[in-house]
Amino acid sequence: MSLVKLSIKGISYSQTQNGAYALILNEVDGERKLPIVIGAFEAQSIAIALEKEIKPPRPLTHDLFKNFAERFDIVVKQVIIHKLVDGVFYSSIICERDKIEEIIDARTSDAIALALRFNAPIFTYKNILDKAGIYLKANSQEEDKDAQEIDDILSNPETFGKEEEGSQSGRMYMKHSLEELNDLLGQAVAHEDYEKAAQIRDEISKRES
Repeated sequence: MSLVKLSIKGISYSQTQNGAYALILNEVDGERKLPIVIGAFEAQSIAIALEKEIKPPRPLTHDLFKNFAERFDIVVKQVIIHKLVDGVFYSSIICERDKIEEIIDARTSDAIALALRFNAPIFTYKNILDKAGIYLKANSQEEDKDAQEIDDILSNPETFGKEEEGSQSGRMYMKHSLEELNDLLGQAVAHEDYEKAAQIRDEISKRES
């Protein structure tokens, strides 16, 4: 079976279903999306790994695993989403130590959180993508329809962090100077308020662009 490389498009969540998040993966050499339902903790861990500028003051569980692995010269080479049963995805982490390769079973959310931290590629098999992938057509109307199919997985999810709230928070930070924003960013990270930190970081990026 041939492998298909995936990239991360983003995370969405639903207000109507408590704790329901979806990780949206892109087919690298294609137009299909692969949505995977994940837990709130894993969603936060993946979001933080995607936000390169935000460094937690204490290591999260996946950061701890990475530190532990590196201490013993274990490298995560790649992650493969290898099975889909009753809507549940199963994954393997391909590791290497002393040129010996090991395969470890993992929840897909954990595997992807670690892949991000090790800069390891993410793959799935073509038959899984054929079965669970959502194909986005070139026509804009069809794209809207297919995008809605992704949304329906979580009963009308909204973007991670909510666009409306994000824009309101952005306006709130407009009155602060760049120096004040950097101080606020440090405080948000120290208090592990990563959503706030991301909003402040976005405002800093606007000023510096």
